[in-house]
Amino acid sequence: MNAVERQTNRKVVQWLEFADEDLRFAGHGLKIKGDCPCRLIAYHAQQCAEKHLKAYLVFHGKDFPYTHDLQELLAECAEIAGWPKELKSARELTYYAISTRYPGEAEEVTRKEAVSALELAKKVRDAVRKALKEEGFRNGNP
Repeated sequence: MNAVERQTNRKVVQWLEFADEDLRFAGHGLKIKGDCPCRLIAYHAQQCAEKHLKAYLVFHGKDFPYTHDLQELLAECAEIAGWPKELKSARELTYYAISTRYPGEAEEVTRKEAVSALELAKKVRDAVRKALKEEGFRNGNP
């Protein structure tokens, strides 16, 4: 593996680690008794999916736009592979990227919506991880 490939691998690993941190945080949020922070769970689920898609694009050396729009990122990934077509429902997560961060921007996120967002994020994670493995990515190992 040459220096450029090593650097790319390091970047992919970082994107995946950050994405998994968002996923873990969202999962832990669901365990909070009483006043569950559903909007934060949905936000971190969206972040998990976004970062996984960006990791895939980094792996392929593809520049991606500065965006939280999962439909746009899925379209970028679809230029490389077919699996993004199976994740059209993940674009629903885009709503949580901004609307959940500021007061007055959206309606309250329900627990059911938070759970659904987390499940969509896991689908994106699984699809990206599977594609990366099939395409030769080995978690930073040559």
